[in-house]
Amino acid sequence: MNPGLGDGEQDSAQIEQERVESGARGALHDRFPDAAEQLDRYVAILRSKGIEWGLLGPREGDKLWSRHISNSLALVDALGQGIDLADVGSGAGLPGIPLAIVRPDLDVTLLDPLLRRTTFLNETIEELNLTNIRVERLRAEDCDEQFDVVTCRAVAGLEKLLQWTTPLFYPDGELLAIKGSSAEKEVAEASTLLSRSGLRADILEVRAAPDVEGTRVIRVVTTK
Repeated sequence: MNPGLGDGEQDSAQIEQERVESGARGALHDRFPDAAEQLDRYVAILRSKGIEWGLLGPREGDKLWSRHISNSLALVDALGQGIDLADVGSGAGLPGIPLAIVRPDLDVTLLDPLLRRTTFLNETIEELNLTNIRVERLRAEDCDEQFDVVTCRAVAGLEKLLQWTTPLFYPDGELLAIKGSSAEKEVAEASTLLSRSGLRADILEVRAAPDVEGTRVIRVVTTK
């Protein structure tokens, strides 16, 4: 509840949020009909265990489709076929699990250093019967593998992300960092490191489906 709003305003805000949430779910079901059932099951896990375990805030249960799932799936059209993808600081599995659900051609690795999170991720993958995804309890900087694409969402600023993740995708892969409105500011702040590292950053406007809110992604590739 928002203490700054009266009862009538609270009710109106709640009704509007329910409308937005229902619309996002419907739009994503329409876009990914073969994955609709698994997406529903994943959202149910997030709404229950994800919040109970502290992986999502208690107020996020009303925004799972309109914020978290749609935000994650906004990357789907930026990904090539059959690639190896690492989701760094995966937390509750966003964006890695939704991407693995709708794109069974992907080979997804979820990286997170915390036992509570990796336990949740392993249990969720097993419950959803996902076979194209694995979990590694590692910090990004301790991972010695390389991937075609590295993704991250709400992990750190771009400059810090580059320090952690560049060895995971350099020289032939790319970083796709979901950033929203902070994209330009973070690119500007990381400009010296990008130049020194032989990297280029572009900002992509992406959305998962026509009737859901889009977001902005920083795409980092080598300049060679």
